[in-house]
Amino acid sequence: MSTGTTGIELKTQRRSLAEFVELVSSMRFAISLLTLIAVASIIGTVLKQNEPMPNYVNQFGPFWFAIFDKLSLYSVYSAWWFLVIMGFLVASTSLCIVRNAPKMLKDMRSWRDNVREQSLRNFHHKMEWQVPLPRAVLAQQMVMRLKDSGYAAKVVEKDNATLVAAKRGAANKWGYIFAHGAIVIICVGGLLDSEMPIRVQQWFFGKTPFSGSGVIADIPAQHRLSLSNPTFRGNTMIPEGSSSNTAIIPQADGVLIQDLPITILLKKFHIDFYSTGMPKLFASDVVITDHVTGESFPATIKVNQPLLYKGLALYQSSFEDGGSKLKLTGFPMTGKTTKRFDIGGEVGGSTPLERSDGNSYTVEWSGFRPFNVENLSAGQDVRAVSKAESFNDKFAVGLDKRLGSAAKNANNKDLKNVGPSVQYKLRDKTGQAREYQNYMQPVTVDGTTVFLAGMRVNPSDPFSYLRIPVDDNYSVTEWMRLRAALQDPALRQQAAARYAARAMPQANAEALRGQLQESAAKSLGIFAGNGQEGGFLAISRFLEKIPAAEQEKAADIFMKILNGSLWDLWQAARAQDGLKAIEADDKHGRFLQLATNALSDSFFYGAPVYLQLDEFTEVKASVLQVTRSPGKSVVYLGCLFLVIGVFSMFYIRERRLWVWIKDGEGGSEALMAMSTQRKTLDFEKEFETLKAKLPQSA
Repeated sequence: MSTGTTGIELKTQRRSLAEFVELVSSMRFAISLLTLIAVASIIGTVLKQNEPMPNYVNQFGPFWFAIFDKLSLYSVYSAWWFLVIMGFLVASTSLCIVRNAPKMLKDMRSWRDNVREQSLRNFHHKMEWQVPLPRAVLAQQMVMRLKDSGYAAKVVEKDNATLVAAKRGAANKWGYIFAHGAIVIICVGGLLDSEMPIRVQQWFFGKTPFSGSGVIADIPAQHRLSLSNPTFRGNTMIPEGSSSNTAIIPQADGVLIQDLPITILLKKFHIDFYSTGMPKLFASDVVITDHVTGESFPATIKVNQPLLYKGLALYQSSFEDGGSKLKLTGFPMTGKTTKRFDIGGEVGGSTPLERSDGNSYTVEWSGFRPFNVENLSAGQDVRAVSKAESFNDKFAVGLDKRLGSAAKNANNKDLKNVGPSVQYKLRDKTGQAREYQNYMQPVTVDGTTVFLAGMRVNPSDPFSYLRIPVDDNYSVTEWMRLRAALQDPALRQQAAARYAARAMPQANAEALRGQLQESAAKSLGIFAGNGQEGGFLAISRFLEKIPAAEQEKAADIFMKILNGSLWDLWQAARAQDGLKAIEADDKHGRFLQLATNALSDSFFYGAPVYLQLDEFTEVKASVLQVTRSPGKSVVYLGCLFLVIGVFSMFYIRERRLWVWIKDGEGGSEALMAMSTQRKTLDFEKEFETLKAKLPQSA
């Protein structure tokens, strides 16, 4: 009983194993796997891979970020489920080859000479004829004519008959073998060049990504990959005059350091630009030193012209700033002081910034561009975008008219180089930071010349720009003087008195003059704000408290008083600094209008200082992609096999032909039958040709 039960269990297990093998090696299973791989590839193409995690949080939000992270959608091609699918595809295709290839090879060698006369008569494509020749002679004649038509033929003697079996195009079955083998080879090559070797080192050899900061040479061994690492794809950034012998491999939670068997010295970086400011050509003049032999040789690496050396490929990927030296002047953006200060830095580094109010900041220098090509066509505000914090434009021009992004109208060709710019982050002691981009030179837009000071809170956001109008000396000095004066209560009172006296010089208008002075002081105070909310936004909030029917009239009066008192505030500030009064003309009136708009927008700038670039020493850096990809040759071989397989399956047609010859009255009787896997017009034409050729008299 026990033996019988065991036998049944073994049979059941074998049957289950056979069914599993049948499923895995079936075409429907392979097609399902290919569909999943196609879907994963679409995800990997649409969703940028291996980006810093904060970018994904900003893009999708915390909820969906966590879900996508669990599914490993940020690194699809190295996700465990993708590798499992690839493994099953390799197994499925391999089993399919193992099961079917021997049968196909056997069928290719087979002549199928076990046919009978009656079965040949059942063929759709057949023909009979009689000839006054002996059976043996006719058989040899058929062999010669079939060989002349490209067929391989064999004579088989039957009972009282002779069979001539012929075949052509049997090699098309190689197409199946080569095509399926190509899938296996390409998948294996892809796995060789994937992150699988690096994942294995992380799983079994304790390698972990490095998420800190510091000198590369000091990074511990558990974050470094050895020279024997079979495959990798990393980047190395080299400033001019510097060298590198490591590559950086990005990971989801840090980086891995790949040691290289060579040292790359960047002698010179070359870059040319189109008129649009886009790079046209960039190349690196390098010197390569082999660590094993000690030999050095020069080379030039260009885009699409990589350097290949001992299994390594060095591609010209991009370029960065290599640590340009910067000198800037700082202007206070808060309080009533105008005291400027000098500050310097190096791109990629940071500079501490202590303020007089006791707050401390850090300036992180993130970028420098020696020139910027912008669209400055007439009538085109290249910086204008909508701003979410705009307010009722019934009272004043909204913030969306004053700030903007660097987006440009692609259809407009009026491009101009507006000079250098510096980009930096200003981080407070709590770790919060905003990013800024300031242009060194003033820019003329729509007939007005301004300094552009850009700001954004999130790295994924476009920059919004504060426009500071230039003064008579093409500097920001007068605007900074007016900004500081607006924050000085004493100067505001003095300006209100000057405005009231100028507006009502009559000796008998003291009461009205006093009321106007009070209104002017109040207008300046509201516009000056409370340190957080000021400008036109504060005015609109104040006017909202007035009955709706009177708001428009009140707004007109308010703005007239504000504009007049700001003029006197400017004059009072100049007088306090020992400077003569500004001439009241259209030019200075236009400056005051632009300055007022910029003062209103400055409350959204979010920085205690404005840093203006004065001098720079540019240092260029080349970004090279360094790869070792042994699977590339394997993939190329797989592609060759795939081409051969597809060509064989679609362009080589297998045809089988039999001629049954038996003795007849006065000679021999012949029956010819022909078959093919795919009946095409070419097959019909070939059959008609053979029908005419084979029965011909010698």
